[in-house]
Amino acid sequence: MRIFKTFFVLFTVLLVNAPAQATEVPATFNFQGTGYGHGVGLSQIGARGMALAGEEADSIISYYYGGTQISSLADDQNLRVNIGHYLSQATLKSGIQGSILNLYVGDVGDDLLAIPTASLTSKSGISFLQQGSKISAFSVTGKNSQLIGTNTTWSVRWSGTRYLEGVPSTVSLKINSKSVKYRYGQIQVKSVKAPSIGHRMEITNTVRIHDEYLFGVGEVPSSWPIQALIAQGIASRSYALSKVGVPKRACDCNVYNNISDQAFVGYSKEIEPIYGPIWRAAIEASSTSEITGKVITLNNVPITAFFTSSSGGQTETSVNAWGQERSFTPSVADPYSQDPLLNPRFFTWNRVLDQAIIAKAFLITDVVALTIDSRNSTGTVATITATSSDGKTTKLRGETFRSRTQLPSAWFNLI
Repeated sequence: MRIFKTFFVLFTVLLVNAPAQATEVPATFNFQGTGYGHGVGLSQIGARGMALAGEEADSIISYYYGGTQISSLADDQNLRVNIGHYLSQATLKSGIQGSILNLYVGDVGDDLLAIPTASLTSKSGISFLQQGSKISAFSVTGKNSQLIGTNTTWSVRWSGTRYLEGVPSTVSLKINSKSVKYRYGQIQVKSVKAPSIGHRMEITNTVRIHDEYLFGVGEVPSSWPIQALIAQGIASRSYALSKVGVPKRACDCNVYNNISDQAFVGYSKEIEPIYGPIWRAAIEASSTSEITGKVITLNNVPITAFFTSSSGGQTETSVNAWGQERSFTPSVADPYSQDPLLNPRFFTWNRVLDQAIIAKAFLITDVVALTIDSRNSTGTVATITATSSDGKTTKLRGETFRSRTQLPSAWFNLI
């Protein structure tokens, strides 16, 4: 009996002193949703559907950008497009035999009398290397390289509009293993101070909006109906014009060449097999003269014409997405986004996100639970709350959460 009593007392002590069971931290979170992108402005899938149904480009634009006008405005301004961000190294090489790359010290802008520091044939390229706060430029021929000089800014020109045996001269920019061809304008390479990582290179392509820029916008497939392409061209021109004269110091540019602004893929858009000429024809169809084009305006000022791939069936407003009211982004019905034939990849989608991604989005150590607090009238998540293992709660806007986790859209449910 004494042995049993001693065991019972010891067992009781162990129970009293046993630690509470730790809250389980899920390894992953599951999401199901619809649509792709922020959902604001023109729906590209919607424009495609409307064009297939016989709608003209102007009608498509008026539908998605309520209360605006389509005006003919000058679009021959130059735009600085960032084509290389926070780089340590990059290489430029002529795209065809017989052309010449001219390298200049500084940003020569429109100075046609600038004297090049070096002129390189098509057999040689220029390699740029970030070294401290400056950029060293090397001429590269085969496996041999020779230092040309070191400076904070360089400019490169080539015979961009001259034809050699019927082939336009181009320049190829190689970043890591990817190479992209550019035909128009000139390229600047500048050293800037990047947050936390020191100095890095920003590479920009300065091009004229009217054609040199718009010919290279790669937002939608060139095989789409021509009226959808024209509508995209009008939206892209309007967006670009709204950014003229608004320099971004971080990138030494007016716009990025990616989702931060709009996709710009250089000469590759024009030379797409079969369909490249169709995209170029759409841009030309949206022009009103050699120096003007159709622009979406409000009080005769170009709007920042946001566009999105698709929606959850109802486009989003800018105030819901970003907290800023824009009168030209009303929410309108967008049924074509929910058509599995027109939008096979994103009329519905499923995603599994790792714990680390979710925790990073909320800037907390871990997440044990997610709760959708509210939804906007468009169906998007308005706010979502995360709870950590220590009981801390953090709230985010639905669009902020989508952006940080790279979910396809803010039209989602938790599974």
